[in-house]
Amino acid sequence: MKKLLITTGGGDCPGLNAVIRAIVKSSSADENWEVYGSVEAFEGVLSDPPNLIELSLEKVAGIHVKGGTILHTSNTKNPLNYPIKQVDGKWHYEDISDLLVQKLKGFDAVINIGGDGSQRISDVLSKKGIPVIGVPKTIDNDLIGTDYTFGFQTAVQTATDSLDKLVSTAESHHRVMIMEVMGRDAGWIALHTAMAGGAEVCLIPEIPYSIDKIVTRIQARYAVGKGFATIVIAEGAKPINGTVISSLGSLHSEHVRLGGVAFALSQQLKEHGCTAEIRETVLGHVQRGGIPIAFDRYLATLFGVKAFELVQSSDFGKMVAIRGNKIVSIPFQEVTNSTKKIEVDGFEIQAAKIIGISFGD
Repeated sequence: MKKLLITTGGGDCPGLNAVIRAIVKSSSADENWEVYGSVEAFEGVLSDPPNLIELSLEKVAGIHVKGGTILHTSNTKNPLNYPIKQVDGKWHYEDISDLLVQKLKGFDAVINIGGDGSQRISDVLSKKGIPVIGVPKTIDNDLIGTDYTFGFQTAVQTATDSLDKLVSTAESHHRVMIMEVMGRDAGWIALHTAMAGGAEVCLIPEIPYSIDKIVTRIQARYAVGKGFATIVIAEGAKPINGTVISSLGSLHSEHVRLGGVAFALSQQLKEHGCTAEIRETVLGHVQRGGIPIAFDRYLATLFGVKAFELVQSSDFGKMVAIRGNKIVSIPFQEVTNSTKKIEVDGFEIQAAKIIGISFGD
């Protein structure tokens, strides 16, 4: 029997379980494969003894409707920059990919489900001889090479539902409502939510904003009798000549923690003459949780089936993707060299401006 390992790394998102289920169901038709899951990304493989789950049809039955991942996940134990605690009490980081390669030698294939960081790990493992297939996952939709990543549409739906609710209370109290959504380097969630929810202002990492222009837009809206306004802001947005609002992450995290930009924007508006009453809402991890919508279950299932097809054909070193209406595979090198950001001169931004959304530029 051949052995296949599935890992889910990085932040969780709706649709992960649907991918796992699709891989297991696909492999069930091929009696040559046993499928295992590594608990908490590659931590399950690195543990002594290994923390692995055998994934049978019974184990994955019905999990496609559940959020999160039955394998759990981690975004703080990158094997390329692994936290090692020394006697001085400080965290030091080492590349332990060679150790991971040795641990993975017992598997005939690995399917690594994750975002840009996870696929960089996939690329390194592939170059070191491990037969790896990648599956793209991130609610931010910022993974290059694929039109969409599963989890994104569910996050947008969650954010849009929240914005719809904020509109009614904003109108009732004549307030400005600021809603902060996720988006470290790319503003896809913010843009889609603002357009779907009819926001007056959308602030994204790709376009540094002028606070004065936002104030002017809000005041003009109130002047013509529109007694409220809604603003959608991505956590990675920043003012012109400003910096991203962040704080230190956990003790052994390689990432800073973003958040707080909604409150910072609220203060900036007040300091620059905005006279309206302002309230802030931070969606945070609500965007990551919950039942995946139909599109994300559908896309995740297609990705899972395609991933196992690549395993069967020994076509390793690639990530599955959707381009147009086709499910394809692309080399890791095309995925890991940049981030998919919104084109500031592209049609989507133009369309948003035509319907009256301000980006503060």
